[in-house]
Amino acid sequence: MIALHGPRGRFGGRLRLGIPRASEEWPEVCDQLAQCLVAGSERRAGRPDGTVLFLCQEPAEGESGQDVMERLRPLAQRLRTACGGLEVPVFEALCISDGRFWSYVCPDRRCCPPEGVPLTLPGTSVMAAAATYAGIHVRGSLREMEARLAPLAPPRAEEQERALDAAGGELVPRILGGADCATVREETLVLLGGMLARFRSAPPIADPVATDVRDDGMIGDEEAAAVIIGLQDRLARDRAAQWMEGPDAEAALRLWRALARRCVGSYAEHAAAPLTLAGWVAWSVGDEPAARVALGRALCADPEYLFARLLHQACNEGLDPELLRRSLRQERADRALQTAVRGELERLGAAAAAAPGGSGGSGGSDRQRGGRAKSSGAQGARRRPPGRTRMRRRPGHRGARSRH
Repeated sequence: MIALHGPRGRFGGRLRLGIPRASEEWPEVCDQLAQCLVAGSERRAGRPDGTVLFLCQEPAEGESGQDVMERLRPLAQRLRTACGGLEVPVFEALCISDGRFWSYVCPDRRCCPPEGVPLTLPGTSVMAAAATYAGIHVRGSLREMEARLAPLAPPRAEEQERALDAAGGELVPRILGGADCATVREETLVLLGGMLARFRSAPPIADPVATDVRDDGMIGDEEAAAVIIGLQDRLARDRAAQWMEGPDAEAALRLWRALARRCVGSYAEHAAAPLTLAGWVAWSVGDEPAARVALGRALCADPEYLFARLLHQACNEGLDPELLRRSLRQERADRALQTAVRGELERLGAAAAAAPGGSGGSGGSDRQRGGRAKSSGAQGARRRPPGRTRMRRRPGHRGARSRH
């Protein structure tokens, strides 16, 4: 769903949601989507003047694209009714399936025939040629983007699951115990830094499938398992999110995809962390479609994963990721400053201990002994002579030493 503003139909807020399998859920979902789109648009750019709907679903086995269009027609009509109830008309509602599109709004068979209109093949339009010349990469279809995040298939998945079992048995008690959690966090970030350097140094490949295959071969099962378990720590995940821009961004996005593919079998929920990081990096570099796909899959893995929910909402509402990038940069700078100060204090302490006459040498002990002897002498000098009564100080009159 895309909100439109003004007489020229400027794009505003956008919402993306997987089509509910049960048609009984459609009325409630449609009402919520319409309200969310309108409310989000009002907070940013004012009430929308209209919307455009896209219903995208590939045919099931034995089903055609036209069958999908007819099956989703009640959903399109319910969405149009929900938006109309909020006085935001639906200007166009399209079903996209099996390489064709159909309009639920246009009745003209000359432009919208019953068999649908073929989609333009990728790379054949003037806009596609201009984008290629400008260096803008085609991201692929929704199915292709989701396939890059899908778990590995057997027999590779079985080997990875055994490695995850072993890593979980070793690391989870250390993380939950609390005392060793910081050590596990640092070990996780060191492993991730080594993987990132490997991915960054690998030569680029134009084919995404070949890239994913090459990336899968650059990570061992044991180290993948260790970082997947380690990323369940929130602080480790937040620090890893700082690889979001510059030369790190592309390599980090490939790394998070590769780790998400390693969350197999009973560890499917663990994919929420790398999938959310993949969505964050994609959003940070301006690839909103890939970000929505990754964040949507993260919420499928763990619907209560707060970081994914916040990023998904922010991405759908068109917020600027620079706000979060600025916060992460400041946190990284603060941590670097704290590390530098701590190191300087340790260096000064070591230098003072090693210097002549320092607290670690014999001179310090001599001074301490001399100080104790002087103190003992002073106390002996202040002792009251035998037989002399002790003078009591009157209340309210303090001596010069007490005042000082």
